[in-house]
Amino acid sequence: MPKLLLVEDNEESRDGLSRHLRRKGFDVTVAVDGQQGIEAARTGAPDLILMDMSLPVLDGWEATKQLKADPNTRHIPVIALTAHAMAGDREKAMQAGCDEYDTKPIESARLLGKIQALLGGAIAGDSND
Repeated sequence: MPKLLLVEDNEESRDGLSRHLRRKGFDVTVAVDGQQGIEAARTGAPDLILMDMSLPVLDGWEATKQLKADPNTRHIPVIALTAHAMAGDREKAMQAGCDEYDTKPIESARLLGKIQALLGGAIAGDSND
């Protein structure tokens, strides 16, 4: 069961997405700000991180930079999740170290495809919904 770390400060988004991912067969850990996300990545060794970019305490841009600078966490793929859909935002996410980028509101099939591509395998419980 792949381990995902979801770093999201919006309770409704966090709860909905984490429930959906668990139904798809993922072991999901959540963090509510960038600093908690860094700590959870270091202690929980997730297979992939879903990182909101607009976070309190430490934003997702800086949290991702710190994770990618750390030899113990740099290998973990990070997908930026953001409502920022302006020109150049994808490039900004990639420069911060993100491996992929997805916009909110989340489209399940699109996000699951990106997770699958980064994890390199089929997703348990994969079905249309």
